[in-house]
Amino acid sequence: MRILTVKNLNVVFDEHNVLRDLSFDLDKGENLAVIGPNGSGKTVLLKALLGMIPFEGVVEWLPKIRLGYVPQKIEADKHLPLNLKNLLYAKASVLGIKRPEVNAAAEEVGLTKNAAETPIGHLSGGQFQRALIAFALLGDPDALLFDEPTASIDQPGEQQIYELIHELQDRRGITVLLVSHDLSFVSRYSTKVLCINKERLCFGPPEETLTPSVLGKLYGEHHKYYHHLHHQHEHG
Repeated sequence: MRILTVKNLNVVFDEHNVLRDLSFDLDKGENLAVIGPNGSGKTVLLKALLGMIPFEGVVEWLPKIRLGYVPQKIEADKHLPLNLKNLLYAKASVLGIKRPEVNAAAEEVGLTKNAAETPIGHLSGGQFQRALIAFALLGDPDALLFDEPTASIDQPGEQQIYELIHELQDRRGITVLLVSHDLSFVSRYSTKVLCINKERLCFGPPEETLTPSVLGKLYGEHHKYYHHLHHQHEHG
């Protein structure tokens, strides 16, 4: 079942074209990775899909779809007298969700009771990212959009977050759209990959789409991303 259709998407800021004539689609239950160099328009794409910024073209979600969004990061004041439980309960109150469901969401992403009661500004990078995912899960979304969910996490924690996303998708049957720089995750878990650098450079299954030629155009012939994926294919 088609869950998202994007046709001829254009985003312009101050007469500068950030995204040009971008078209792709997404089916229910898929995992779409969006990759590209810094400044290629990946975060802008997510915000356009969520209706957070003006755009031209067509962004058509399945009617009555419930969306969850996990931003790249949120700056949290260490002196802010709020903990994760306060934030989750506040959203639950707005949505009419009972507290046991909130606690279940926190447990599902691996947050302990102690972490849920820790002030937001004192959570580790991994804990804070899990907190953002728990927040996005409230309301039982059909699709989750992630903007580089491991950007502020060390390498061991990065792998744990990607595995958590994969487990959530399997368990809940949700659709995932994820901006990532980690091509090992893309090749392992994604059903489709969208390569962009202001415009579409590739779209399709990663094993067919992420060729040395495409990665060379996207990142440059000697870029580390190109080497990493090529090395993984040789030894994977």
